[in-house]
Amino acid sequence: MRGAAFFDLDKTLIEGSSAFHFGRAAYKHGLLSRRQLARDAWANIKFRLQGSTDADTDALRQRILDALAGQRVVDLQRLGPDVLAGILPLLYREVLREAYAHQDAGRPAYIITAASQELAEVLAHVLVLDGGLGMRSEVRDGIYTGRPDGPFTYREGKAEAIRTLAAAEGIDLTESYAYSDSESDLPMLRAVGHPVAVNPDAALEKVARAEGWRIMRFDRLGPILKIGGAALAVALLGGGGGYAFARLRPQQKQRRRLPLV
Repeated sequence: MRGAAFFDLDKTLIEGSSAFHFGRAAYKHGLLSRRQLARDAWANIKFRLQGSTDADTDALRQRILDALAGQRVVDLQRLGPDVLAGILPLLYREVLREAYAHQDAGRPAYIITAASQELAEVLAHVLVLDGGLGMRSEVRDGIYTGRPDGPFTYREGKAEAIRTLAAAEGIDLTESYAYSDSESDLPMLRAVGHPVAVNPDAALEKVARAEGWRIMRFDRLGPILKIGGAALAVALLGGGGGYAFARLRPQQKQRRRLPLV
């Protein structure tokens, strides 16, 4: 049996929230109003500085599932190029090099995120990683039903997902690594033999220091946002999505599209 490496996405593999870039893509395609865009940009800044709460994340999941109901999978997938154009420049190269080093040492590297399974898979493919684990939504005949299709990959759900993968792929979790920025990922971090805190929030940093875990810190955007209010104005006027966006513009019902998370 071999080990593997598991990487959280938001604030671990990339700066900020991936939903930010889904919001921008949805707005570009006429699926999100300017007012909602501004609200979501502020939500994204709060996420960058403070992280998310369990209530925020659970509410986001439900809004996404409700919005997905009745929508075609292909319409969601067609936002992919614009979403990736926003995400790829914000990769933490230090973390990506870690992933490649694990691969070179014989350990497969996976993205694991509370974002959609579709995003996790396409980003893993683009980055030449070994796979992605995300939130699965039920699909029938190419249409989203609005119901979940498996555990929510958040908190204990992430640990459950990597245990399931480990059993299927013959992975030894005691020889595996997990990377995250958030206290919410403690179940996943404790499920492996080598947990790593990346740009950790205060709660995770406290645990990491107490237990002697490795800490990587190279966040660039957070300190910039803390310096002054100018960054807030840029984010609001520049058109970013947000951690909590899921409500789309009901302009032309037959052309309604959905974000990938």
